[in-house]
Amino acid sequence: MIRKREEIKAVLVKHKVKVLLGLLIFLGWFFCLPKPVFDDPMSTVVESREGELLGARIARDGQWRFPGQDSVPERFELAIRYFEDEYFFRHLGFNPMAMGKAILYNLTSGKRRGASTLTQQVIRLSRKNKRRSYFEKLVELIQATRLEAGYSKRDILNLYASHAPFGGNVVGLEAAAWRYFGTSSEDLSWGQSAALAVLPNAPALIYPGKNEILLREKRDRLLLKLHQKGVIDEMTYELALLESLPGKPLALPDKALHFTEKVRQKHEGKRLRSTLNSLLQSKLNQITQDHHFQLKQNQIHNLSIVVLDVHTREIIGYIGNSPTETEHEKYVDVVDKPRSTGSLLKPLLFASSMHAGELLPQTLLADVPTTINGYSPQNFDKKFNGAVSASNALSRSLNVPAVRLLQNYGLQRFYNQLKKMKLGHVTKPADHYGLTLILGGAESSLLEVTKVFAGLASTLNEYTANSSQYRAEEFMSPIYELGQQVDFGKTQLDPPVLGAGAIYSAFASLRETNRPNADESWGFYQDARPIAWKTGTSYGFKDAWAVGTTPDYAIGVWVGNADGEGRPGLTGVLAAAPILFDVLKELPVKKLWFDRPYDDLVEAEVCSLSGHRAGLYCDATTTEWLPAQGIKTTTCPYHKPVFLNTSGTYRVNSSCYPMDDMQAVNWFDLPPVMAYYYASLNPQYKLMPPLDPNCVAEDEPLMAFIYPRRNEQVILPKDFDETVNDVVFRLAHRNPDTNVYWYLDETFVGQTKTFHELAIVIAPGTYLLTATDQQGNSIMEKVEVVPTH
Repeated sequence: MIRKREEIKAVLVKHKVKVLLGLLIFLGWFFCLPKPVFDDPMSTVVESREGELLGARIARDGQWRFPGQDSVPERFELAIRYFEDEYFFRHLGFNPMAMGKAILYNLTSGKRRGASTLTQQVIRLSRKNKRRSYFEKLVELIQATRLEAGYSKRDILNLYASHAPFGGNVVGLEAAAWRYFGTSSEDLSWGQSAALAVLPNAPALIYPGKNEILLREKRDRLLLKLHQKGVIDEMTYELALLESLPGKPLALPDKALHFTEKVRQKHEGKRLRSTLNSLLQSKLNQITQDHHFQLKQNQIHNLSIVVLDVHTREIIGYIGNSPTETEHEKYVDVVDKPRSTGSLLKPLLFASSMHAGELLPQTLLADVPTTINGYSPQNFDKKFNGAVSASNALSRSLNVPAVRLLQNYGLQRFYNQLKKMKLGHVTKPADHYGLTLILGGAESSLLEVTKVFAGLASTLNEYTANSSQYRAEEFMSPIYELGQQVDFGKTQLDPPVLGAGAIYSAFASLRETNRPNADESWGFYQDARPIAWKTGTSYGFKDAWAVGTTPDYAIGVWVGNADGEGRPGLTGVLAAAPILFDVLKELPVKKLWFDRPYDDLVEAEVCSLSGHRAGLYCDATTTEWLPAQGIKTTTCPYHKPVFLNTSGTYRVNSSCYPMDDMQAVNWFDLPPVMAYYYASLNPQYKLMPPLDPNCVAEDEPLMAFIYPRRNEQVILPKDFDETVNDVVFRLAHRNPDTNVYWYLDETFVGQTKTFHELAIVIAPGTYLLTATDQQGNSIMEKVEVVPTH
C-alpha cells in the first residue's frame, strides 16, 4: 500500500511539473511579443480636410516612415499576397508545406530559398532583420504565432505595409507611393502596386539607372501571375506591363510648408487630418507667389495669409511666409509672430464706444490739431478735416479722431476690452502703451487679429440666428485639427464684450472700401462680395495689414520684412489689401451680408448734419437704426437758435435790436478750430453772421489758437544750412473778415485779416501770446519756444 501511494505521489509530481512547465511555456509564448510590435519613430504627415497630402517631415532617424493607415489598398494587398504569401489568410503564422519545400530545396540545390510568411516577415522587421540562423528562425516562428493570436490578419497586413523597406530611406507603402510615384497608395495602379510589392524582397533594386531590367522582370512575373490567377484581366495586364518603374525618389508635396512645421512641433510622428482646404491652399500659394514677385521689386520679401471659417473657427487656409530666399527669413512662420498692429484696433474702439452708448455711427468727431500730454497724433495725409463722422473716420482710418476718441472712452477701459477679446500679445500695462495703443503702439499676431474679426462676425451671426443670445467664449483660439471643436461657452443674454448692434454698425462703416490715396483701379471694390475690412500700417512702414470678414469667412494678410526693415509704399492699402481681395474672390459665396440685429438696435431721429440724436433745433433729420445704448447719447450740440436782423447780415440781441424785428433761425455752428478746417472742405457750410457792432457780445468763444496748442512746445525750425526759420502762429476766428492784432508779452508783433496766420522771428524763451480782434475780444496762451537739437 505504501509503495502504491509513493507511485501515485510520483505520478502527481510529474504531472504538476508538466503542468508547471506547460504554464511556463505558455507564459513565455504569451509574453514573447513586444508591445508595441514596432517602436520606430514616424514621419509627421499632414493631410487636408479632404485627405490629400499637404506635407510631411522626415522621422527622427532619417527615414521616410509614414504612420500606418486604417487599411491596405486592395491592389497592393493582392499583389503582395500573390508574391510573398498566397496562403496568408489560411495559415496560423507559418506555412509548414512551404517550409518543407524550402528545406529540401536548400539541402539539394546548395542555394537558399526562403519560406517566410508575411507574418514572419513582420516579426523579422520588428527584430531589425537580425542575422539569419536556425535559432532566429525558431524565434520568428514562435513570435509569428503569437502575432497571429493577438492581431487580425488585416492588422498584420497593415504592420507589414507600414514597416516594409522600399529602398534607400523609404519605409512603408504610403511613403513609397509618394516618393516613387507622387501619389497616395490608394491611387496606385496595378503596375505601380506590383512594382512596390516586389521591392521589400529586394529593396536594393531601387537605384536610379541600375537594376532596372531585374526589377522589371520581377514585376512582370508578378503581373503575369495575377493575370493567370484571374485577379486582373487581359487588358489590365497589358496596360500594367507598359507602366514605368520607380526611379529617383520624388519630392513630397509641401503645399503648406509652415503649417506642416507647426504641426510637427506639436504632433511629431503623427498623421494629422487638418482643417485646411486643399483647393483653397493651392490658390493661396499661387496668390502668394504672384504678389511676392511684385513686392520684392520694392525689396519687400515676406507676407503671410490666414483664412478662418467664422462658424467653426477652423483654419482653412494658411500661408506662413512667402517663397522668398533663405537670407530673407524664408522659414520664419509670421502668422503667429507679434507685430505692430497699426490701425487694426480702431474698429474695436469705435464699436466699444457705440456699445457703451457714447457714440453714434454718424456722430461728428473733431479732426483738428491735437496735443495730449505732449503727444500730437497726425493723420496719414498730414491734413485735418475739422469735423468728420465716426463712420467716415473709421472707414478712412483717420488717426486724430481715433486718438481723441480713445482719450474720451478711457485707455484702461479699452485695454480691458482687448483683454476680453484674448489678444494675447498685449501683455504690458495700459499705461505702457498710452494713447499710441490705437495707432500701433501694441503688438499682436495675424492669427490673433483675424480671430478677433471672426469672433465679431460670429457674435453677429449667432445673435440673429439664436433668439438674440450670445455665446460666452466667442474669441477662442482657432483650431486646425479636423474633428476638433471649439468650446464657445454657454449661451447668455448679455454680450460678453460687444453687442450685436455696435458690431453691425462698425461693420457697416468697414464696408466702405474707399481709402485716401487708394489705387482707383481696385480701391472702389465693385465685385458683389461685401466685406467688412480694415487696413493697418505700422510706424516707419514696417508692417502692412489687411483683415476682413464676411458672414462666413475671416481673412487676414500681413506684408513686410521679417527683419523689421521698413520700405516706402509698404502700407496696408497698397501692399496688403490687394492680396485680401484676391483671396476673397477664391472663397465660395454662402451669405452676402449680415442680418440686421433688430433686437439690439433702436430706431431714432438723427440730425442729418451732426449725426447726433436730433435736438430741438435740428431742422433736417433722418430716422436711423442705432445701437441699443445709443439712445443714451446727448442730442446735437452744434445746432442752436440765433437771432438775425431783418437783412440777415448780423446776429442781434435785445441789447441793440427790437425783438419784434428779429429773425429766429436754427444754425449749424461748429467750434472755431473745427469750423476753420471743416469750412474749407465743405463749401455748403455757412459761417454764422458776425454780431452787430452795436450789440453787447454774448458769452461764446469767437476764436481759438490752432498753433501753438495748449501746453505744446514750439520748436524752432531750421533749413538745411542751419538757418532758423520763422515760426508761424495760426488762429481760427468765427468772423474771418475781422482784424486780429498779435502781441508777445504785450509787444505788438503783427496784424492779420481773413487768413489769420502770422510768421515771426522769435528767440528761445517763454512768452505770453495774445490775440485781440477789432471788437476787443482777446485770447491768451503761454508759449515755450525751444531750439532745435
